[in-house]
Amino acid sequence: MYRTHNLGELKIKNVGEEVELAGWIQKIRNLGGMIFIDLRDQFGVTQIVINDEELQEQAKELTTESCIHICGKVVERSSKNPKMATGEIEVVANKIEVLGKCKNVLPFEINTDQEVREDLRLEYRFLDLRNEKLHNNILLRSKILKTLRDKMDELGFYEIQTPILANSSPEGARDYLVPSRLHAGEFYALPQAPQQFKQLLMVSGFDKYFQIAPCFRDEDPRADRAPGEFYQLDFEMSFATQEDVFKVMEEVIPYTFKKFTNWKVDEGPFIRIPYKEAMEKYGIDKPDLRNPLIIQDVTKVFEGTEFNAFKDKTIKAIVVPNGAEQGRKFFDKMTEFAVEECSAKGLAWTKFETDGTIAGGIAKFITEDAKAKLQNEYGVKSGDSIFFIADELQTAQKIAGLVRIELGKRLDLIEKDVYRFCFIVDFPMYELSDEGKIDFSHNPFSMPQGGLEALNNKEPLDIVAYQFDLVCNGYEMASGAVRNHNPEIMIKAFEIAGYTEEDVKNRFGALYNAFQYGTPPHAGAAPGLDRMVMLIADSTNIREVIAFPKNKKARDLLMGAPSVVTKQQLDDVHIQILKDDKPNIK
Repeated sequence: MYRTHNLGELKIKNVGEEVELAGWIQKIRNLGGMIFIDLRDQFGVTQIVINDEELQEQAKELTTESCIHICGKVVERSSKNPKMATGEIEVVANKIEVLGKCKNVLPFEINTDQEVREDLRLEYRFLDLRNEKLHNNILLRSKILKTLRDKMDELGFYEIQTPILANSSPEGARDYLVPSRLHAGEFYALPQAPQQFKQLLMVSGFDKYFQIAPCFRDEDPRADRAPGEFYQLDFEMSFATQEDVFKVMEEVIPYTFKKFTNWKVDEGPFIRIPYKEAMEKYGIDKPDLRNPLIIQDVTKVFEGTEFNAFKDKTIKAIVVPNGAEQGRKFFDKMTEFAVEECSAKGLAWTKFETDGTIAGGIAKFITEDAKAKLQNEYGVKSGDSIFFIADELQTAQKIAGLVRIELGKRLDLIEKDVYRFCFIVDFPMYELSDEGKIDFSHNPFSMPQGGLEALNNKEPLDIVAYQFDLVCNGYEMASGAVRNHNPEIMIKAFEIAGYTEEDVKNRFGALYNAFQYGTPPHAGAAPGLDRMVMLIADSTNIREVIAFPKNKKARDLLMGAPSVVTKQQLDDVHIQILKDDKPNIK
């Protein structure tokens, strides 16, 4: 054994003991007659003292971040350090062994508050992970995983693994394709989610399934979304309603959050907000309920207005309590934000001064009648300010939503140290694609509310589904649905989106076939694990809670992926890559 104790656990009671320790050199201080080393491992830091002349000569060759093994005696420190767990003691070394030497020059300082370029950190991720905060994030992730598994087991769910090499299916994002060596010209796809498999498990008679599932989607990276791959707590239940799924999440999520944070955590039942209401009040389907600002529709207030920017438009308003105290520069900066960051045509505003007058911005277009309506019907008080967004409905909602978020940040209105949860429910079953065609808006396997009758008799864009999201502090944290388990309803739902029955058989053959053999009603959801850990760790960058993430351009800078492969590898899977009529191979 290289160590008798972990670093960080030695106390005053250990004084006089002979110990062996191993770890990385965090800091070296040469004071002439004595050399001090801060030795670090996963469990803490211990100060090592070297006063033997021969050992001092050896220590002069040591470099920070080298891995060493020392033998020595625990003594009481004459100058104690209350900031260290081991601050009452130190170890006087009588033997030093270098286990792994580190280069003299590091690509960056590891435990420092200085900003380090993220791509450099990712290239040397094995060093970056030695950083205490980042290291603890990964350990936190491990603990959260265990907690989730234990809780799901307690609730009667069984963990079942589903395939990674699967079939390609249209589920909202591009597939990652894997060419087959044994079947020339054919491809597997990495699963965007275990959606079809977990539904098949319900058909197979398993009552409650879950797994910590890897999901693969060829999507553009974001700060809160890992490119390429992510993990989710995937679960499904037979004979379950939407409320049954809610109860599971209301049990599991607060339990897990409360175990790993001292912030206030919302208890179930969580607030339910219909999708249309969310878009009207917050301008987004993942509202941050810590922000008290609400969007209101004031279109009727300005009927017949002389202000051209408001004519024939949907007009949204955000009332900012005590906002009149802000100077002109604040309003100009918010207008700049709306135009440059939200693609708005402009941002109208005005102040209701404490003396009862209206000033600034579009004050001259606020008639006495409009003023009275804003005060009596929309709660505007003296001292408040109002921001107006005018455009077609969906654009006005989107811009108002972004402006609301930015106002909450700039005015420091966001409630501190709290996790606010809500369910967004009643998502539309369909939406218009960029090409103007009817397409699924959320999940093609969801049950429409009203079943076959709704599909047959309602306009597609008016049909809502048993689909829902769980939102926490402005982040979508889970998606779920009551599943469409009826083959007749399934065929009709896909027909509206432009698929024939033959298309459904070809693309979803396993589900289509299975649904002919006695399918139970079933429902489920999939909380995102990476995002959950990110929230609990109080981070805004999802890469900070993933051990080996891709960068913003979806590249693995540590392993050099994606990369060019050899001609032989391509030949094995019957693929030739042409670029400017020349094979792009090694």
